[in-house]
Amino acid sequence: MAHISGTDRSQTLLFPEVIDDYVGPDNPVRFIDAFVDGLDLTAAGFARVAPEKTGRPGYAPGDLLKLYIYGYLNRVRSSRRLEAECHRNVEVIWLLRTLKPDFKTIADFRVDNRKAFRAVFRQFVVLCRKLDLFGRELLGVDGTRIKAVNNKDRNYTKNALEKFIKAVDERLDEYLERLDEDDATEAGTGGSRTKNLAEKIEALRTKRDRYNAMLADLERSGDDQISLTDPDSRAMAAYTKVGVGYNIQIAVDSKNKMIVEQAVSNQVVDMGLLTQTAEVARDILEVEQIDVVADKGYYKIEDIEACEKAGMTPYVPRPQRGPAVREGFFRKDEFRYDAERDAYICPAGQVLATRYESKLRNLKKFDYSNRAACLVCAIRSRCTKDFRKVSRLENEAVLDRMAARLKARPEILNTRREIVEHPFGSIKQWMNQGAFLTRSLDKVRAEFSLTALVYDMRRAINILGVEEMMRAARA
Repeated sequence: MAHISGTDRSQTLLFPEVIDDYVGPDNPVRFIDAFVDGLDLTAAGFARVAPEKTGRPGYAPGDLLKLYIYGYLNRVRSSRRLEAECHRNVEVIWLLRTLKPDFKTIADFRVDNRKAFRAVFRQFVVLCRKLDLFGRELLGVDGTRIKAVNNKDRNYTKNALEKFIKAVDERLDEYLERLDEDDATEAGTGGSRTKNLAEKIEALRTKRDRYNAMLADLERSGDDQISLTDPDSRAMAAYTKVGVGYNIQIAVDSKNKMIVEQAVSNQVVDMGLLTQTAEVARDILEVEQIDVVADKGYYKIEDIEACEKAGMTPYVPRPQRGPAVREGFFRKDEFRYDAERDAYICPAGQVLATRYESKLRNLKKFDYSNRAACLVCAIRSRCTKDFRKVSRLENEAVLDRMAARLKARPEILNTRREIVEHPFGSIKQWMNQGAFLTRSLDKVRAEFSLTALVYDMRRAINILGVEEMMRAARA
């Protein structure tokens, strides 16, 4: 039996007469075309929407935007690879109507319109809201780190620079001593060793000057680190497994795990980013009240209080940290606060009522203790080495309310994991976007706006289908 054979390459074939016949009615590329055609590109902030009256004609921003959305939707982000797709990919040929922009034009479009991509993402979120794809009851907020175009060897902290300068100075002193010793011994031998030492000394001085210049830049700017390839990128915390990168924040609706709001920051930790991410998402969803759940990295009393004031009910678990936890002593949450007596009840049943007032981040802080009870306590070894103090901030009642909510709904923390891990897993694994291609915060924000847009777009198409999405876009 013979194998299946193809058609002879010289055989004349009867291909369809129009390109449109190559693209099926349920192909996502048709929705991309309809969605972009329905956008007000001028209002979104795109440049050159209206063609110039003179000069060489340029490409329409809508066509290049379609190309980028298609590329990100199909894991093609490089401008050179997008250029190649314009020549060989039937779907792209259909989408751009046989236009073939070069890679420089494609790359410049993303740079020149970097602020407009966020507006396109917002427009799609509004479309999804009208299609009832958001439950608008619970938001999961989380962050992840994505690598920047900056190697960790080209990132320097202030402490590292000071150590480098000290090490260089010590090496210079050593070389200078050796140079003095060798001057006499090599006077009659041509001085080859002396010449080598002099070259090393000059190289070290050049390196020290470069380190001093970077340290001076840090002191002038007030930053704690500097990156040479991408100045806006920062060294992330060690547990994130990303050397130098950016902190990506998303607010995800629980109904279909779709991104409502996204932001890119070079802040290393998540603390302090909860309200500014969730409040924008609440406004977009047009609800007065919504529950917000996040992990313990967002646990900051000022942020949680701001959430409540902004019409959101936060659920953030208390992290177990502090000197008592490190020493293996009783945690603070094992001490019960008695609001009526304004005192803490310790695990041994003693009352910690004595207060000492101080300041913490512009907030009043009160320390409660009972030295006499600690001295005779039977379980003192499990609580303290001397006597125990428990601190309380002036607005800590918001944390007590949140702890009560978490006790009543402990399952919400598992729900949070299900909500937020799906987008990040899809973006990093399925979409293969574990690193940015552009440099600087503005360009990286544009790049991730495209990423979030196509993630939501694929989710919406999978749920409703291409034809339903096209009808909504045209309406």
